[in-house]
Amino acid sequence: MSRLGAQLVEGRREAVSLLRPSFAERAAELGLPGAELAYEAEPPTVEELEARTARDLERGTTSLGPHLDDVGVLAGDRDLRAFGSQGEQRLAVLALLLGEAELLEERRGTRPLLLLDDVLSELDPDRRRVLVDRLRASGQALVTSASRNALPGEPAQTIVVEQDADGTSRVEPA
Repeated sequence: MSRLGAQLVEGRREAVSLLRPSFAERAAELGLPGAELAYEAEPPTVEELEARTARDLERGTTSLGPHLDDVGVLAGDRDLRAFGSQGEQRLAVLALLLGEAELLEERRGTRPLLLLDDVLSELDPDRRRVLVDRLRASGQALVTSASRNALPGEPAQTIVVEQDADGTSRVEPA
């Protein structure tokens, strides 16, 4: 477990290091300046694991290891998961998704399909435009919305899903 834990910690450090620049850029574009990712975990040693083995077996859980580590999502000195508003947390998630898509494109040479469920309704008009402009520049994206008014400008394609009076769904190109 110590050897595999060390490999996992190293892989996470590398992933966070690769994601950090694009995450910060996308967060700033979306109005969350100073956002950053942090990962400062240490893999457990054999000695540390052995010292906890009896207690862990008694409790039926492993009390030390990378499964307990978290990636920090920060804005300044604040951990956004604990001290960020709901809006800041949502912007951070969007920035992370966009950063991941950029990294995948860079590493694989193809742009991933982004699936975003009703993200526009919670953004103000300026942030909607920034997000939509970024999505248009980054490849194919499927964005759902409960309201056509949430869409800034005209999407490349719109599909309307409505429920008929008898309860069946109807899907039509708009």
